[in-house]
Amino acid sequence: MKHDEKGRLMVYGLFTASIGTKIGGDLNYIAREMVNEFIRPVFTGDTITCELTLTKVEQMEGFKKVEIKSVYRNQKGKEVLLATSHGIIRD
Repeated sequence: MKHDEKGRLMVYGLFTASIGTKIGGDLNYIAREMVNEFIRPVFTGDTITCELTLTKVEQMEGFKKVEIKSVYRNQKGKEVLLATSHGIIRD
């Protein structure tokens, strides 16, 4: 890996996407499908936030079917990753 002109290294996209999997784990979410759109690079030293929204919840017997939209932003408020997912949360 090479450093950029500011001495930073680019962070692998799936490492950034793993923030959402941590949140999903906290919710006992089991993903069936995940789609990620990498908008701009993330570098070492960046602060990334992830806003997760349940866009659909359907109660089934013993679990909920859910759809999720996630927006990841850097410390400047710029979107770095957009993601969607669907799966289940067990009751």
